[in-house]
Amino acid sequence: MKHFTKWLNRAFKQYPRKEMTLLMGSHYEPQTFGQPVERNQTSLITNSDAEKYFRPSSLPIKNTLFENTQFFDPYYELNYKEIKLPATLTRNPDETILNYFSILREAENLNQNQLGGCGTVGMAKLPFPIAYNFFTKDYQRRVSYNEYLQSFAGIGHLNLIKMNRLPDENGMGPYFIELESIEGSSKGVTYFAYYYGYVQLKKEQNLYKIDQMKLYGEDFLCAAYHLWQHDAEAVVAIMYGEWCKLIKKQLPAKQEGYVKTIDYIGTDGADYRFIFYQLTNDTDVLISQYKKSAEGIWESIRIDPYQCLN
Repeated sequence: MKHFTKWLNRAFKQYPRKEMTLLMGSHYEPQTFGQPVERNQTSLITNSDAEKYFRPSSLPIKNTLFENTQFFDPYYELNYKEIKLPATLTRNPDETILNYFSILREAENLNQNQLGGCGTVGMAKLPFPIAYNFFTKDYQRRVSYNEYLQSFAGIGHLNLIKMNRLPDENGMGPYFIELESIEGSSKGVTYFAYYYGYVQLKKEQNLYKIDQMKLYGEDFLCAAYHLWQHDAEAVVAIMYGEWCKLIKKQLPAKQEGYVKTIDYIGTDGADYRFIFYQLTNDTDVLISQYKKSAEGIWESIRIDPYQCLN
């Protein structure tokens, strides 16, 4: 597990010389793959009729806990300092994330440059001071409320479509998330945008609060015209096979939903397993790596293929 923790620390690493960009309360970075390589490869039914007007993804949304707007009644005209969250909202890690994004689902911060909607959208800005109280005191010191609110500029609607808890040796596993947003524009029409990233929780006075978040933007034109790094099979074959000379035999990928598993037999004779999550733009993101021990147990590892090039 220590290898996974090192990877997690790198994911949340702060770079003091580089000004941090905030997006929806999260540290934001563009998704990068390295040097582009030409590769010409192109890569639903919902139960609710209303959903087809909101979203193109076929995945059910998860942040639906507060569809009754009466939840928001006690918080009208209160600033974030006057709000005390019910302890039931943050009593376990899963509930913290689901409640946080359920509150933000009806939040909007459209402006004159990023317009959308035909009047009031959702609960307008009412959810933001409530959601801000899901942050630890440390996170609130790093990100002020005004910075938090401004980081949602142009956002009109937010859906949580993926949420998976990841392993961690300290029992405070981070979460993988994928978000689907509806954003305004200068044209007065709205667009869908997708982001994936990680949320780290911390126990504070026996409650689970959000201590760090990082988001990466998804591009829908990059993988269609360039790159091989978006494809799990190519990543394993090239980075760990050609670069690191670790693969004796790569087995066919197995996919269940958006979880893709690739096993291979190593040149050392050991069995390896790589887990990828497939994003809405069909990019495969490497989530975890395992090596089977002599006792037959899958143990978490972290092999950095770029070190092989060095």
